[in-house]
Amino acid sequence: MNILLLGSGGREHALALKMSQSPLCGKLFIAPGNAGTSQCGTNVNMGVSEFDKIKSFCLENEITLVVPGSEEALVNGIYDFFAQESALKHIPVMGPSKVGAQLEGSKAFAKLFMERQGIPTAAYREFDESNYEEGVAYIKEHSLPIVLKADGLAAGKGVVITSDHEEALEEFSQMIKSAKFGDASKKVVIEQFLTGIELSVFVITDGHTYKILPEAKDYKRIGEGDLGLNTGGMGAVSPVPFADEAFMKLVEDKVIRKTVEGLSKEGIIYNGFIFFGLINVDGEPFVIEYNCRMGDPETEVVMPRLQNDLLELFVAVNEGKLSSQTIYTDRRAAATVMLVSKGYPEAYEKNKAITNIPAPTQDQIVFHAGTRQDGDKVLTNGGRVLAITSLASTLSLALAHSVQTANQIEFEGKTFRRDIGYEFI
Repeated sequence: MNILLLGSGGREHALALKMSQSPLCGKLFIAPGNAGTSQCGTNVNMGVSEFDKIKSFCLENEITLVVPGSEEALVNGIYDFFAQESALKHIPVMGPSKVGAQLEGSKAFAKLFMERQGIPTAAYREFDESNYEEGVAYIKEHSLPIVLKADGLAAGKGVVITSDHEEALEEFSQMIKSAKFGDASKKVVIEQFLTGIELSVFVITDGHTYKILPEAKDYKRIGEGDLGLNTGGMGAVSPVPFADEAFMKLVEDKVIRKTVEGLSKEGIIYNGFIFFGLINVDGEPFVIEYNCRMGDPETEVVMPRLQNDLLELFVAVNEGKLSSQTIYTDRRAAATVMLVSKGYPEAYEKNKAITNIPAPTQDQIVFHAGTRQDGDKVLTNGGRVLAITSLASTLSLALAHSVQTANQIEFEGKTFRRDIGYEFI
């Protein structure tokens, strides 16, 4: 198989490495990729939503599978683009249709879908310019804390949680009146605040059947003890200790099965991954959000624990044979520590030389996220730079190994959290 993987982060490096290990893998191209993905295949200077360029590239290089890593291409309709182009429709795209991707692309769409399918989620209302004053009145009467979410994609920054009515009103105004998140906040979802502990659950699906992958928990806050600004993710762990057999049966019965059956009943084309952002509220799972792709940095703990051939799973999805597959999981614990640039998630500098990156072993892999190759040097090229994943018999040992390597790697302004998985250790 000749494969085109779209994306440039740690998730894409983890997917590229996993696919490159398959005997089914012929040529692997990553667009645009990073310094790490170049060790798994060939990087291509092409944007994930440059569909016409992607079309030409696929035809010229006899691509037989396209794997979108991030949500951008999926929400922009890459599945539909391939399905509607006669020259491309023979090439499977491992992702949902544009409508299916609205599970992530629109908070309101996702909420209405959950409502129709009876899937547990926080109570909510949605507002825009047309009913703005109703929103103001709703906020004034709302119990605290208040959760405000920009309806569309906002690079992980479109959620505000506040325990102050005045701050909530100001944020609401900023979102709708001042376009704080651009078009993403033309519509705002205001949600009930749920108290509990979060986790991420992943399935691979053909839109009718599904297989559950290893679960994970990520850590969004920049500071230790879960303090400070929200980020794209400072680390992750897998497995999640409280996600035992009993809890996961509730997740499957109340969330996963209803979601996949709902997609099928509503005629929504959905191939690939579904990410369930869940919260455990007194032993009951509630959906916080859907993503239409794998998470980052969760992919960096899930893929090392997944013992299946990933390309075999993709082929099974495409051929409608997913139900015959069995998922095999490494029993070891995985802990990922993310190295980020100084100043992230706000302004940060790039092009800092990175040294002392160790070679991968059976127990540890350093995944590249925001990096680029410059001759024989590797330079920083983003806020989140490297994801160090270690596997060990216990979570505490895995974390200790990742932290040890985090101390060893050098670049100017390096920042990381030493307490990933702290509540389980």
